[in-house]
Amino acid sequence: MKTFNLPDLGEGLHEVEIINWHVAVGDNVVADQPLVSVETDKAVVEVPSPYSGRVAALHGKPGDVVPIGQKLAEFDDGAAQSQDRGTVVGTMPAADTRGSESGQRERVSGARVKAMPAVRALARKLGVDLIAVDPTGADGMITADDVKRYASVVSEVPAEPLHGVRRAMANKMQQAHAEIVPAAIHDDADVESWIDKGDVTVRLIRAMVAGCRVSPVLNAWYNSQDMTLRIVKNIDLGIAINTEDGLFVAVMRDVGSREDTDLRVGLNVLKKDVEARAIPLEEMRGATITLSNYGVFGVGSRANLVVVPPQVAIVGAGTIRPRIVAHNGAPAVRRTLPLSLTFDHRVATGADAARFLKAMIDSLEGKTSP
Repeated sequence: MKTFNLPDLGEGLHEVEIINWHVAVGDNVVADQPLVSVETDKAVVEVPSPYSGRVAALHGKPGDVVPIGQKLAEFDDGAAQSQDRGTVVGTMPAADTRGSESGQRERVSGARVKAMPAVRALARKLGVDLIAVDPTGADGMITADDVKRYASVVSEVPAEPLHGVRRAMANKMQQAHAEIVPAAIHDDADVESWIDKGDVTVRLIRAMVAGCRVSPVLNAWYNSQDMTLRIVKNIDLGIAINTEDGLFVAVMRDVGSREDTDLRVGLNVLKKDVEARAIPLEEMRGATITLSNYGVFGVGSRANLVVVPPQVAIVGAGTIRPRIVAHNGAPAVRRTLPLSLTFDHRVATGADAARFLKAMIDSLEGKTSP
């Protein structure tokens, strides 16, 4: 009997979600034959079989989340006993993990809420996190009725686990919240001189190239474990693309050396591949800085964006609108483009960020060229 543990499918991955199996227990397979499709880091990956033989067991079903290194499948290479035939081994009980997390939540809650032991026991029985319950008892005490009321409301709208892209996004945001020390600055670019809006995204990319050239520390990766900073020569720009499934960040390589027409073609290809869920995993990794052009939705001015480690910075662009501004010493109505820059203050200073944003604005206003 040979055991196949889920391999590391890429740097930084901790788990995958099973999408579907391409084989069943009892099937005879050959090495490199497609075994299972999994989703991780916002991409669907096909995992091939490492062995030839009969499939003796599959561990997990579609929708299950499997940690890297956990048993995924077993193969009978001829040495297994006949009583093993047809045995289907289920996933490792997810309840163990949930129980651990529930216990952690209870311990955290216990330090913040007031409740009698019997009420805490009732909350555990009903699966209620006490920190979410509004107390009605004296001096902020949570009563049994409070717990029952909350449980009845929650039962009407059952919780559903996050899957796929939403789950990956939640993990990334949690990691960012735990690691990054964010700071943000905001300003506006006067774009009244643009004859028309033109290709706004390409203009923004050009402006970010200008910013990276004057403040290269923002085009970098920071390793918080050993406190090392790697300033990257090429600008591999992450482009935030919103879909019905969630947010994807695809990567455009070496944008500083590409022509405008090539950038537009690249943007179109990335968007098409993301919408079709056909983008290769390699094109979702390795961004050195990110752009979020949320202004395309017609709303939004300022934003406090989330920097995803190991990156150091992210730029947000709001909606172009006419605003009353000072122009040539007098009030005037001018079209302006609001910009937001969030950066990791552990490695970049306010001066670094200010120089970056000024270079972006100068580029967008036609005062300089990248």
